[in-house]
Amino acid sequence: MIGNMLIVAIGGGIGAVGRYLLGVWIKSHTKERFIPTAMLYVNLLGSFGLGLLFNLLYGEIPSAENNEKLYIIFGIGFFGAFTTFSTFSVEAATLLKKKKLVPFITYILFSIGGSILFFLVGFIAL
Repeated sequence: MIGNMLIVAIGGGIGAVGRYLLGVWIKSHTKERFIPTAMLYVNLLGSFGLGLLFNLLYGEIPSAENNEKLYIIFGIGFFGAFTTFSTFSVEAATLLKKKKLVPFITYILFSIGGSILFFLVGFIAL
């Protein structure tokens, strides 16, 4: 158990730093958009990567009870920390608070639907 927690922490630390650096880079290289794009791009990329990883490692979507080290470090740790539902929630709530209903709905659809789509595309990419 302690070993798995350490593996999750290592993968999660790398994923969180990667998310932060990529988000900063995207924000510095793009203009302000209709919807927040930095975390949308990160979440889509992370979903694609997780789908690709699952296909490469297992050829199927493994169960959440998988105790294999690669699943724990990458599936739970890295991609769990790289993608961010909390930042998505803050950005969506901010759009709603500002009464930007169309961007709010667009952002939700792109984030949730896009993440599922990108996961599936990553999974079948090979």
